[in-house]
Amino acid sequence: MNKNYYAVLMAGGVGSRFWPVSTTENPKQFHDMLGTGKTLIQKTFDRLNRFIPTENILILTNERYNGLVLEQLPKVAQEQVVLEPAMRNTAPCILYAALKIQKMNPNAVMIVAPSDHWIEDETAFENDVKACFDKCEKEEVLCTLGIQPTFPNTGFGYIEFEKGSSEKLKKVSQFREKPNYESAKEFLAQGNFLWNAGIFMWGVNTIVNAFKKHQPDQHQLFSEGISCYNTGEESAFIQENYAKAENISIDYAILEQSKSIYTLPATFDWNDLGTWGALYDKLDKDDMGNAVVNAKTLLENSKGNMIRSPKDKIVVIEGLEDYIVVDKENVLLIYPKAKQQDIKKVLAGVKDKFGDQFA
Repeated sequence: MNKNYYAVLMAGGVGSRFWPVSTTENPKQFHDMLGTGKTLIQKTFDRLNRFIPTENILILTNERYNGLVLEQLPKVAQEQVVLEPAMRNTAPCILYAALKIQKMNPNAVMIVAPSDHWIEDETAFENDVKACFDKCEKEEVLCTLGIQPTFPNTGFGYIEFEKGSSEKLKKVSQFREKPNYESAKEFLAQGNFLWNAGIFMWGVNTIVNAFKKHQPDQHQLFSEGISCYNTGEESAFIQENYAKAENISIDYAILEQSKSIYTLPATFDWNDLGTWGALYDKLDKDDMGNAVVNAKTLLENSKGNMIRSPKDKIVVIEGLEDYIVVDKENVLLIYPKAKQQDIKKVLAGVKDKFGDQFA
């Protein structure tokens, strides 16, 4: 394995659209959402560990999930778990992790990847990441994996790349915010737009220099801790300084400012598993189009449903169509699939009426 390869797994999100399974205490990356026998973070770790040394994989997460990370990833040592003491979006934590890696190995190239996505063809994923790593080792560029759009999705940001190049990696002309439906249709028709999956690769020196140029205050704040990183003094420095960082995403902070960004149209299937409907799309279905995780079911005149329960619970349904049915200890959700984006609002209502312990 290449000792210069590093990974940063982003595992701090809450995944509130997967409520009631995903909660603040135990978010979706720590659940076996697909019923495969492995949680999403375990699947992601194993996928990266095929070509990145175990000790070079850092897990970026919130302090409250430290125990869950160590329990689910037994190969990982405590010093590989990078804890955020405050929620400050993606830019500060990526800079913090990059400075730690740079101190360990100034020749490092790194991938930043979400911990909760579904990727089936792991060999294709590995080849795509290595192709980007090769580019990042030779040139001072930032790379991203773009996903070939299959329909005009309004839930993703898009990457627009320059037309006309026969190279595998395409020069990015700009990043586009989540579009409305008409714009998304136009993007697909133009043919040079990809979904932004939030999977990035760069040389560690390149990303640190990009922060120095485009986010000098952030760079200054975190650079003051360089002598502490990877030592016993790191925790105290981060506790004192992390919350001072600006709350800003890596997209706004760096990617939209940088001129040397390339995207590789991914050769693997991908799903961000952002909603119950996205999960439904990836699961095997019965003859009536019902997708079932864990439950033992007796279904009559019911089709197109997403059903999840504790292991081996018997679920009996009659006359239900295109619903999400999720049973979890003290919460039962029965909700139309067509309104799945409203589950965040439902969660807010549950908090207001019944308290935070159910969220």
